Amino acid sequence: MSIQLFLLVGVALFSIGVYGVLARRNIVGILMSVELMFNAAGINFVAFNRYLHPDGVWGQGFVLFIIALAAAEAVVGLALVLTFYRGSKTVLVEKMNLLQG
Repeated sequence: MSIQLFLLVGVALFSIGVYGVLARRNIVGILMSVELMFNAAGINFVAFNRYLHPDGVWGQGFVLFIIALAAAEAVVGLALVLTFYRGSKTVLVEKMNLLQG
């Protein structure tokens, strides 16, 4: 398999994630789209590591870091969603006006 195939999958996942962040109204959907973008970055790290330094493990190490970062992002994001939902009974982004005075 060539690196172009992996990069194409990474670009497709990242594009779907960007579209999801920009088009979704539900904050949980936005968090899931951000997870897709993290996974696209992970695929690219592993693909470049495989083809540029086949004996190295730096790509896999970065992917483990990305997985940990995505898990932390999910925990904090879902905690914020739950807190917002308790106050407003909705998870729609356009209803969030917490910063208005």
